[in-house]
Amino acid sequence: MQAANPIERRWLRSYPAGVPAEIDWKQYTSLVQLIEEAFAKYADRKAYVGLGRALGFGQVDELSRRFAAWLQARGLKKGDRVAIMMPNVLQYPVALCGVLRAGLVVVNVNPLYTPRELEHQLKDSGAKAIVILENFARTLQQAIGRTGVEHVVLAAMGDLLGLPKSALVNLVVRRVKKMVPPFELPGAVRFNDALAQGARAPFTPVALGPEDPAFLQYTGGTTGVSKGATLVHRNVIANVLQSEAWMQPALHNPKRPAPAGQLIGVCALPLYHIFALTVCCLLGMRTGGLNLLIPNPRDLPALVKEIRPYRINTFPAVNTLYNALAHDAGFAKLDFSGLLVSNGGGMTVQEAVAKRWLAITGCPICEGYGLSETSPSATCNPTDTDAYSGTIGLPLPSTEIAILDDDGGSLAPGERGEIAVRGPQVMAGYWNRPEETAAVMTGDGFFRTGDIGVMDERGYITIVDRKKDMILVSGFNVYPNEVEAVIAMHPGVLEVAAVGVPDAHSGEAVKAFVVRKDPALTESELLEHCARNLAGYKRPKHVEFRTELPKTNVGKILRRELRAPAPVASG
Repeated sequence: MQAANPIERRWLRSYPAGVPAEIDWKQYTSLVQLIEEAFAKYADRKAYVGLGRALGFGQVDELSRRFAAWLQARGLKKGDRVAIMMPNVLQYPVALCGVLRAGLVVVNVNPLYTPRELEHQLKDSGAKAIVILENFARTLQQAIGRTGVEHVVLAAMGDLLGLPKSALVNLVVRRVKKMVPPFELPGAVRFNDALAQGARAPFTPVALGPEDPAFLQYTGGTTGVSKGATLVHRNVIANVLQSEAWMQPALHNPKRPAPAGQLIGVCALPLYHIFALTVCCLLGMRTGGLNLLIPNPRDLPALVKEIRPYRINTFPAVNTLYNALAHDAGFAKLDFSGLLVSNGGGMTVQEAVAKRWLAITGCPICEGYGLSETSPSATCNPTDTDAYSGTIGLPLPSTEIAILDDDGGSLAPGERGEIAVRGPQVMAGYWNRPEETAAVMTGDGFFRTGDIGVMDERGYITIVDRKKDMILVSGFNVYPNEVEAVIAMHPGVLEVAAVGVPDAHSGEAVKAFVVRKDPALTESELLEHCARNLAGYKRPKHVEFRTELPKTNVGKILRRELRAPAPVASG
């Protein structure tokens, strides 16, 4: 692919005071060095709170060391992949740090995946072990026999809460709310048992370098097959430091003075998602912050209850969560006098939501932009802003953004083209997919996002068109090819096309256009099929049966015509 032409870094003239043009990611050789520095520096501070129980940095240090020792005792070697399939519970940061300290690679898995989706990710990554909350063990049971997973660690909601609370929580989750379907996983080890065994096993530090893989973050592919973005230690270190530098104007804003002590952040984004992984979990560790873990952000009363005792300072979220909270009476009664930064990402922040959030909290939403392939942050609006800009902001320190034409050449300000990103946070490539990697990388290191945007003279960037045919549901990417492939598996379907349609709650929703092979096929039958094979956010919310689908002269289905609104009848 042709390289981008040299570009002018015009955005630097728009940088807020105190934000450097470059960050020094080389100060750490690995994420483990960054994490262990935080353990030592903030040993006496609380690091995470979940279900009312706090874990300190010193405790996460000790527990993750035990887990790392347990993994090594199982024979796992440097570079082996370990899947983590858990919501925002205390076990997640312990497992995360343990896997990294053992020299292994984290494969983050959405806990709501179906057996089909889980099987693909475990097989594609070559994961040898998985840490999973027992609530989702039945899904693993249905997939594990066709994967290479050799070790299963089962966590329960009550782990790490201490007695008697742990027993009570597990009783309620298992017996009262019946949130743990029956399962059989012979040989699985309980999380707390693994920690106990690890305490008696030796831990051997592993030499890691900046180019060693740290994470496989799975994202959709043009073929409908999810592929892993290989994030090396350098990528994630850089993005943590870039995010920290970008946050400084908010911490020194005289209009909203920062607290003298520890920063407190709300982690309502799922930790398996790259947005929360970087800006909540790892940035929180780097800065010695306290993360309030929210297992289920849809449960607004529980979320409000969890954060009520704290004077929160940071609240990253997607537009749908900001919107839901801005209309929640209980949330509006909280103390927002300490709120300094509200990072919006994952999907477009709507102006009406931004204005309502500002009116309630007094803290503007700073919208940013990124992808799994960029660890994730590439651009963001200044954190000391007072107004909604409608843009995705400026490139972060050590980041270059080019707007490219179809031939890979750089376009001038005001011209519409493909957004391309170059910087230390850009992935090493797609896991075991050199052809797909080559298709998105220019010769001089720019990652072509597929999103269409415009940069103005100040360096601010506005997205003007959607990334190819991708559908964005509450900040999660849904790739039509995957949805179509699942629906086409149904014997009653002849042809299918999936597109995104506007949705007041989730921004977009999936709509499927189907040509029947079996005239008796019903919408409910099709939706039941999708429920067995697709995570909830990927499932069609709407189904429309048609006698034929619009196609090109070579037979390719024209999704853009299906997305277009129906013509209004005249007369």
